[in-house]
Amino acid sequence: MKKLLVVLSLLSSICNAQTIDQKKALFVDKKYSAKIAIAQKLVDSLMREKSIPGLSVCVSTKDKILWAQGFGYADMENKVPVTLQSKFRIGSISKTLTALALGKLIEENAINLSDPVQKYVPYFPEKKYPVTIYQLASHTAGIRDYNYRNGEYVSDKNYGSVKDAISIFKDDTLLFQPGTKYSYSTYGYVLLSAVIEGAAHKDFLPYMHDSVFIPIGLQNTVPDFNDSIVAHRVSFYDESNGKIVNGYHVNNSNKWAGGGFISTPTDLVRMSQSLLKHQFISEQTLQKFWNNDTLQNGEKIAYGIGWKLDKDNMQRKFVYHGGSSIGGRSFLLVYPKEQLIIAITCNLSTNFDQRFILKLTDLFL
Repeated sequence: MKKLLVVLSLLSSICNAQTIDQKKALFVDKKYSAKIAIAQKLVDSLMREKSIPGLSVCVSTKDKILWAQGFGYADMENKVPVTLQSKFRIGSISKTLTALALGKLIEENAINLSDPVQKYVPYFPEKKYPVTIYQLASHTAGIRDYNYRNGEYVSDKNYGSVKDAISIFKDDTLLFQPGTKYSYSTYGYVLLSAVIEGAAHKDFLPYMHDSVFIPIGLQNTVPDFNDSIVAHRVSFYDESNGKIVNGYHVNNSNKWAGGGFISTPTDLVRMSQSLLKHQFISEQTLQKFWNNDTLQNGEKIAYGIGWKLDKDNMQRKFVYHGGSSIGGRSFLLVYPKEQLIIAITCNLSTNFDQRFILKLTDLFL
C-alpha cells in the first residue's frame, strides 16, 4: 500500500491519514497533488470572478479525504480566515440531513412511508386529499413553499417549536392532489420534521443531534441559532450594486429541517461516506432515497428522498443537493458507483454558480 502523505500547516509532520489540518489543505496521496493544484486555481478564479469572501471545499472517496481546504475570509471585517472548522449556512442541504432521520426511523419500524401525516402530527388539519410521508419527502405533497412577498424567506421572527412554525402554512389549501405533480417545498420538510417528532417522541433538534449528528460524527453541524454564540460560524454576506454587504439578519426557526443548519464540507463528506458504506442506514433504505419518485401518471421526477438525481454526459448517475440561504450557498454531490464525493460552501448569497462543482467533478473523476 502506498504511504499516505499528510501536509500539516504548523508541524509539517507525518500524521494519521484521518487527521485533518484545520488551516491548510490535506493531501492524502501524491498522485492527487497535480489535480489539487489545478482545483486550487479554479477556486481562486471563481472567488475573484464572483467576489466571494470565503469558501470551503472537500473532495473524498468512500474511504478517504483527497483534499480539503478553506479559502478567503470567514469574517471580512476582522480578516478571519476560513478554516476547515468554519461553519457555513448549507440551506436546503438541511433536507438531506433531515432525510437521514427519516431513514433511521424507517429502519426502526417507527415510520411507514405510506402512512398519512396525521398519524404522527394530529394537529395538522386534514386536507381535501390525504398526504403521505413519502409525498412530503419527495416534494409531491402539494404543500406550498415560502410566500416571498410576505417576507417568509427573510423572516426574523422566532418560532419556539416546529408546531409554531407549521402554523405559517397549516391552514392553506394544497397546491394540487398529492402524487400528481412535483413542487419543491421547504415547508413540506418542516412538516416532515413534525412527523419525525411524532414518531421519535422527541423534539426535532435534539433528535437530530443525538440520533443523527453524534452517531455519524458530525461535530461541526448545528442549528443556526441567531441568538447564540456558535464557535467558528462565518459571517454572512450579500451583494448589492456591485458591493459586498452584510446579509439580512434572519431567524431560521421557521425552517430548521428544510434550510436551518450550518455545517462544513468535511462534515457533509463524512455524512456521505457513511451512506456509501451503509453505516448509518442500510443499502435497501438508501436505494429508496436515491431512486426517482414516480407520479400517478407514470412520469418520473428527478428527486428521491432528500436528494436530487441526475446523470452526466457520460450517463454516469450522480445524486446531489444544493442550498441557498441568506449569506450562504452550498453544494453536495455524490457519484455512488465511482464513490466520489464533493462538498463546497461559501458565505455569499449571490453570484455563486453551483455548476462550478462539475468542473471539480470532471477533474477528480
